[in-house]
Amino acid sequence: MTKPDNHILNHPTPFLFFTGKGGVGKTSTSCSLALSLADAGKRVLLISTDPASNLDQVLNTKIGGKPTPIHDVDNFFAVNINPERAAKDYRSRVIDPYRGELPDSMIAQMEEQLSGACTVEIAAFDEFTSFLVDESIINSFDHIIFDTAPTGHTLRLLNLPAAWSGFLDNNLRGATCLGPASGLTQQHERYAATLSVLSDAKQTTLVLVSRADNIALEEAARSGKELSDQGIANQHLIINGVFQASDNSDTIAQAFELRNKQALDSMPDSLAALPQTRIGLQGHNIVGIDSLRSLYTSETEPVSPSTPANITPLTDDLLPFSSLVDNLSSAGKGLIMVMGKGGVGKTTIAAAVAYELASRGFPVHLSTTDPAAHIEQVVGADVGGLEISRIDPKQEVEAYIEYVLKTKGKDLDEQGLALLEEDLRSPCTEEVAVFRAFSRTVSKARSGFVVLDTAPTGHTLLLLDTAGAYHREIERSISGDTSFTTPLMRLQDADFTKILIATLAETTPVSEAEKLQGDLGRAGIKPYAWVVNQSLAVTGTKDPILVQRSQSEVGLINKVNKEHANRTTVIPWLAKSPTGAKGLRAIAQNEGIRRAKLA
Repeated sequence: MTKPDNHILNHPTPFLFFTGKGGVGKTSTSCSLALSLADAGKRVLLISTDPASNLDQVLNTKIGGKPTPIHDVDNFFAVNINPERAAKDYRSRVIDPYRGELPDSMIAQMEEQLSGACTVEIAAFDEFTSFLVDESIINSFDHIIFDTAPTGHTLRLLNLPAAWSGFLDNNLRGATCLGPASGLTQQHERYAATLSVLSDAKQTTLVLVSRADNIALEEAARSGKELSDQGIANQHLIINGVFQASDNSDTIAQAFELRNKQALDSMPDSLAALPQTRIGLQGHNIVGIDSLRSLYTSETEPVSPSTPANITPLTDDLLPFSSLVDNLSSAGKGLIMVMGKGGVGKTTIAAAVAYELASRGFPVHLSTTDPAAHIEQVVGADVGGLEISRIDPKQEVEAYIEYVLKTKGKDLDEQGLALLEEDLRSPCTEEVAVFRAFSRTVSKARSGFVVLDTAPTGHTLLLLDTAGAYHREIERSISGDTSFTTPLMRLQDADFTKILIATLAETTPVSEAEKLQGDLGRAGIKPYAWVVNQSLAVTGTKDPILVQRSQSEVGLINKVNKEHANRTTVIPWLAKSPTGAKGLRAIAQNEGIRRAKLA
């Protein structure tokens, strides 16, 4: 296929950042670009900053924290920035030089200061900056490509250079989770250099990845504007998975194509003005070098659907969505959390559960911890009976700072108040403020239902890690007292909390959900059910590409039901976007068709 002048493969800058809503194909498109450049003789480093990275699976190579050669590809290396490993290394670099030089009590104080989830974020960020400013790394590669976490987490990451540079400009004492004062000057210079690289259009391109979907395109436009305001203005748009029906008699295929076209025709002007690369929907998962090689250079590969005799049937013990809600409603109150990889439809599932509970007459509070929340768009203005809120980091930080100054700051002298205000300017304040709001929202489930749409997996696990740290701190401070209840204890209480793991019937989301379930298990939290969203396998489509995708779904759904989930619910791909009262109601009302297809 001849590349148009504005194709992403033409004239790539040394640094490229791939960002976008979860599930739009950031990993596959970034890996494919890296592979194409490597095949062209360029030396390429691909870096994942996603706490829930799946580079290992996509590239079929075990990838660590140092540049790892990719199997069977020359010039191609990859790195996974593991936040926990980065935090451990960071603490060692900061604290070890002082061991034997300072009293044990001060070393213990430093270790405590660097033990929180904030330090995990800063350590990952510190590692991230090294790939932008460390000349020994930069000079080793022609291109460095970043496969980032879903949008909200990425905006936080790319805003950190400015946030930390501003904080360090005004820091009076150097007592932050970056470590002792002696290292602040070097850190400041490094973060300022990072900001300079990100803002240089000759060095950096921000690649906004989207599907041909209204919500994904609107989110891409919002993040593009926010990052442009930060000075990252050299942007390129990739629209992934564009579908064209090959069977004019297939209503599902026609509806699929129509939704694509309508979304593309109405995309925000700021996106329409960007150089674009469009990639056709593939009938298979983009995993492995061969699949990645063809992504930018072909439309869709020819498909040969199996004959019905060769198709494995779906298991017949799947739980209808309305029955799932019936089971959830039996307690009359409690917390329902929807978790999973970005882009699997957590917001839609949470909104549908909340809507169905409210329609049964229960008081329901629907909220989200996702920094890139679009819950209002999904629910719409025509859904009554729901209390809806959003844990907005900016608002929570403002409220938290006001609260701290009124309480801890009310009796301080001028110097003490200045030091307190300095501490509160740290980006770490956001972690505390958001966790405080999360705890407040969870407590509402004692008198009604709270349905919580969580941020994509990695970000959610950091929130749960904060809950665990808070729990341990409470245990230490009131040893022997068993009358307290922490947020983690509520999450571990199966009578109080029901965890729904959301996924798509695709290899990567299912693998990610499996890892999430393992992480929850280690925290003493057992998921209540798995919800497989947007399944083509239960629609009856006859379009060759959609049939091929359907066939790959069946084995994954059966595997989820047999090996991972206590209960499994499948929601079909719907011809009309499931938003507003009518759309959310359709998720349950489509069960007559769905059960027939499962038979």
